[in-house]
Amino acid sequence: MPAETEIELDAQYRQLREECGLLDRSERGKLLVSGPDAAEYLQGQLTNDTEALEPGDGQYAALLDRKGHMQSDLRVLRPGEGPDLWLDCEAIALPAVAKHLTMYSIGREVAVAEVSAERALLSLIGPRSVELAGTAALPELACETTTVAGSECLAIGTREGIDLSCEVGEAERVRGALLEAGAVAVSPEAAEILRIEAGVPRYGAEMGAETMPAEAGIVEQAVSFTKGCYIGQETVARLHYKGKPNRHLRGLRLSAPAVAGAALRLGEKEVGSLGSAAVSPALGPIGLAIVRREAEPGAELSVGEDGVTAEVVALPFS
Repeated sequence: MPAETEIELDAQYRQLREECGLLDRSERGKLLVSGPDAAEYLQGQLTNDTEALEPGDGQYAALLDRKGHMQSDLRVLRPGEGPDLWLDCEAIALPAVAKHLTMYSIGREVAVAEVSAERALLSLIGPRSVELAGTAALPELACETTTVAGSECLAIGTREGIDLSCEVGEAERVRGALLEAGAVAVSPEAAEILRIEAGVPRYGAEMGAETMPAEAGIVEQAVSFTKGCYIGQETVARLHYKGKPNRHLRGLRLSAPAVAGAALRLGEKEVGSLGSAAVSPALGPIGLAIVRREAEPGAELSVGEDGVTAEVVALPFS
């Protein structure tokens, strides 16, 4: 990594930790599920209790296949009094999610519309996020309508700040107002450092089509065990009540920077691959991976073929 890039990332990291950074996440996939059956329909498709959502509520959930493997993780929001629900997910997962939810909606009073190109998503990250957004402090995943620079936005509480969703045509006005108020534009790489430090898995990195929620450590946040049936429920429930996952999400303290995708070995045995890696200004080289359960905290793994090693640690790093 060039020295100037390291310096720039270090400055962005400080901005995120001490002030407020602004990151455009409009590339995320976005769906509007509307109609009187919206919540009931999603109740049978997603892992969480969508029928329990009240206006202004949101929740984390997953869409599974019948064997309990993840097709995506999602954010589900109910902004208003009506039945409409807003979903967003990683762009890589959108085609599968849209296809699944559209196919199974046939015969129900529900419509599934992809609105990715119509809605922008701007993330304010850092301790001044609420101040610069001009909203109340929102619990994570709670949402409310607000106005920024005369543009109507949906404000969404996040782990590290506030997300603002607005019409694409209003995004530049909103962005300009936030920058003028004191936010500083940051790169996805800088925000990734915070995610890795917090031990939060990302679909397309640590999580994928072969991952079960328990392996990714998201069951507590994303799964309801008191609601009715949903696709993949039997496997999730059996693993939760009777079994132990063969793999777990772990943190890795790396001896040197490493590249995502590198094979991880415990002795001669391959136990996983590196999901994400970054050089944290506070912690040095770190990474996240879903590894076999014998790679317990304290174990030392080899990373790839370049002599890099990793100490397995419990999460979060910080």
